[in-house]
Amino acid sequence: MYFTDKKQAKKDLMESSNEMQEQLDDKSNLIKNLSYEVKFDDNTQYVITADFSEIKYENDIEIVEMQKVLAKIINEDEVTLIITGDTAIFNNSNYNTNFKKNVKVEYIDNIIFSDKLDLNFLENLVVIYENVVYEGAHGNINTDNIIINLITKNVEIFMNDPKNK
Repeated sequence: MYFTDKKQAKKDLMESSNEMQEQLDDKSNLIKNLSYEVKFDDNTQYVITADFSEIKYENDIEIVEMQKVLAKIINEDEVTLIITGDTAIFNNSNYNTNFKKNVKVEYIDNIIFSDKLDLNFLENLVVIYENVVYEGAHGNINTDNIIINLITKNVEIFMNDPKNK
């Protein structure tokens, strides 16, 4: 996915960050109800919100540690993939997000539970791993990994040990 106007997107995110930064408590840098919204060239939208967040900087890159996280990827057809998790780390320079603890993915009539999920916009992949359980119309599957390509919508389900099925 490519950005329509990268400078405008960064400006919008910086304004959002600055507004939320003003809500900082004098004794803590914990931010309540932080939200980021990103629009891509292909009309896909990524919205991520958290009940509590803490902004840090690593090599001049804004890294946001989030708690009680809800993320939505809305495609050009208005179909939504919803991701929730107890915690997440959001990289504000490339929008990649790493979810942990009680991760749940909802897409149409499918639900996936796991311990971890990596959302990688540079490679357009959703990687779901550790204690993965898929629940769909055709039954349930326990697996080690699920990889979803955000462009092609192809899904790969596999075990770490190829001998396991």
